[in-house]
Amino acid sequence: MLGSLLSVLVCFLVMAPSMTPWFAAGDVITCAGTVPMRYRSDKISITDFGGVGDGHTLNTLAFREAIYRIQHLRRRGGTLLYIPPGVYLTESFNLTSHMTLYLARGAVIRATQNTLNWPLIAPLPSYGRGRELPGGRYMSFIHGDGVRDVIITGENGTIDGQGDVWWNMWRQKSLQFTRPNLIEFMNSRHIIMSNLIFQNSPFWNIHPVYCSNVVIQHVTILAPHDSPNTDGIDPDSSSNVCIEDSYISTGDDLVAVKSGWDEYGIAYGRPSSDITIRRITGSSPFAGIAVGSEASGGVENVLAENINLFDMGIGIHVKTNTGRGGVIRNITVSNVYVENVRIGIKIVGDVGDHPDDKFNPNALPVVTGVRINDVWGVKVQQPGLIRGIKNSPFTGICLSNISFHGVAGRGTTPWKCSDVTGGSQGVSPWPCSELMSTHGSGSCSIY
Repeated sequence: MLGSLLSVLVCFLVMAPSMTPWFAAGDVITCAGTVPMRYRSDKISITDFGGVGDGHTLNTLAFREAIYRIQHLRRRGGTLLYIPPGVYLTESFNLTSHMTLYLARGAVIRATQNTLNWPLIAPLPSYGRGRELPGGRYMSFIHGDGVRDVIITGENGTIDGQGDVWWNMWRQKSLQFTRPNLIEFMNSRHIIMSNLIFQNSPFWNIHPVYCSNVVIQHVTILAPHDSPNTDGIDPDSSSNVCIEDSYISTGDDLVAVKSGWDEYGIAYGRPSSDITIRRITGSSPFAGIAVGSEASGGVENVLAENINLFDMGIGIHVKTNTGRGGVIRNITVSNVYVENVRIGIKIVGDVGDHPDDKFNPNALPVVTGVRINDVWGVKVQQPGLIRGIKNSPFTGICLSNISFHGVAGRGTTPWKCSDVTGGSQGVSPWPCSELMSTHGSGSCSIY
């Protein structure tokens, strides 16, 4: 329908299936092949359904009709929905399986700021309520529930949440329900997001929850540093997630791995596992790479590597709390550069609030097997803070080849540690006594 030009634009989506989970291009390891890109022979344009990219016309009906057509007139191999250059104002909408949402260069899908018509959905069962307020929550701007084989990509087009109206309601405490995410996939699998700009989310930017086989690569995520709770990417009770080659600058954690909140997350019991984060650059007043604090379903097998962080509150942050429960284990962070940060490494058990007064204070989280290697930083105010839980000390906290330099003329404050065991080698300034030097034995035998 759109002719040979569009075929050329999407030809990069063709990829032979691979039995290998990771693909090496030269010396660069990537996620390619984890979720195979698919060529869609059936192509439609939002303009075929009356879409107008003038920045003023409301295109909600056009998006919903186009996606209805994809869902009900199923084409073999799925359908590509093409968004040409222009600014397409719309209310929130749902995606469907076997589709590609493709934004051309200069294309913008922009959220309306009419919050009165924003749909409400049920709270996540692993949270028991909205993250900010009791009850339901506003549906994400672009939403997918129970879908598979969905690609959101393009030529660096933009998905704009116009979140300032929501941020202001949060500041004025006039919200009735939890703010919407920009993109959320629930109960879904085989998802790809790539080559796009995501900006000004009302709340968290990209939130895959109860998902598997998710790839997020070559994206830019932007929000002002004073925008509240605008996390970049939050894999939540999800498995086999790969995040790579992206720039994130937001008002909260750049990447935060989660798995539910207190008694609700414990009961739901779905961990986040096998999460890979690599080649991320970014800036935030909060953390660069975070685990938690909502991690009640457990988090395991996380690898974060080749990370560059500037003007941060915290470089690497593992955070939990009494009442959370859950096991956080086998977390590896390596090859990290930080510049102008308040705390280089923070691993603590007293962070985060509770959904209600029904949490079990005896549900103590377990944190074990956290390995942080090859980290270098300048203008670091405090190199590290590791504070475990008295009745559940953190174990196997292993530090290797870490060098933090303070602000010129002021140096750095000392490490602070309590209720923790592990080891260290080649760490400067020298860490706390609880992390004795280790030479190839015990829980830190990786050295």
